[in-house]
This record gives sequence, structure tokens and C-alpha cells, in this order.
Amino acid sequence: MPSWREIEQDAPDFALRVRRCFDAGTNKTLATLRRDGAPRINASEIEFSSGGEVSLGMMPGSMKLLDVLRDPRVALHSPTLEPPKDDPSSGPGDAKMSGSLVGIRPPVDNPHTEAGFFKLDITELVLTYVGTPADHLVIESWHPVRGWERRTRT
Repeated sequence: MPSWREIEQDAPDFALRVRRCFDAGTNKTLATLRRDGAPRINASEIEFSSGGEVSLGMMPGSMKLLDVLRDPRVALHSPTLEPPKDDPSSGPGDAKMSGSLVGIRPPVDNPHTEAGFFKLDITELVLTYVGTPADHLVIESWHPVRGWERRTRT
């Protein structure tokens, strides 16, 4: 599965705009799957590591950790920032990514031995925003097979 670095190399301008959306606030929304298959959402912090990965950690015994140990498929949503009412097309939009979490070694200085540490193998990346003029929605996406695409919806 692709890493963040591969997306940055394939579509650098797109990756930069997506990263800006995720960097706009500390808490992202993480969707996991419960035991019965129903979705569960949680706040989560992520890191764009210097090694070119999107990584995150989970507290020991947390429901989201139990969810991803059962089924590693997840979706992440950036913090949502409202666009200015007088100029909606100047807003940054919303970014989303999905994929599967893969366990990684915990940081050396981490005292939480039972915590979960993961990197995201990305299967989809999407950025949506109000176009210019503000009469349509722009959807940009990246997929491992198709690469970067842009489409609009009125």
C-alpha cells in the first residue's frame, strides 16, 4: 500500500493542500469499525513522520485500539474549518483519507507498553472545497491505481 511519501512524489501540490487541512487543528476524526460492523468515531492525533508515513497511536484498552486490532480499516477526516460567509471559495476545504492501519514499533521513550502504534497504508485521499466562482464543489482525489483526479459537482 502507498505511503504518504509516495503520494507527495506523485501529486505534490495536492498532497501539500491535504496536509494543510490536516495540520489546521490537533484533533482529527478517526472512524473505526465496531465488532458488529457499525462505525465508531473518535478524536485522534496523527503525525506526518519524517520517514514519509502517516502515523498515530492509541491508548491501551481503548475502544478504538480494540476496533483496529479486530479490523484495521479506518477513515480519517481533517478538522473542519468554516469558510468565510462572504467568500466561501477562499476556505481550505475538508480532507479525508482511508486505508488500513499496520502496527509499528512504539517510540523508544514511550512508557505505554500496551498502547498501539500504527502507520496508515493509504487507499484513498480526498480533498473537497467550494470552487471559484462559489457555485460548485471541487472534489480532488488520489487512488493507488488511478492517481490524482479532479472533478466538479454543481
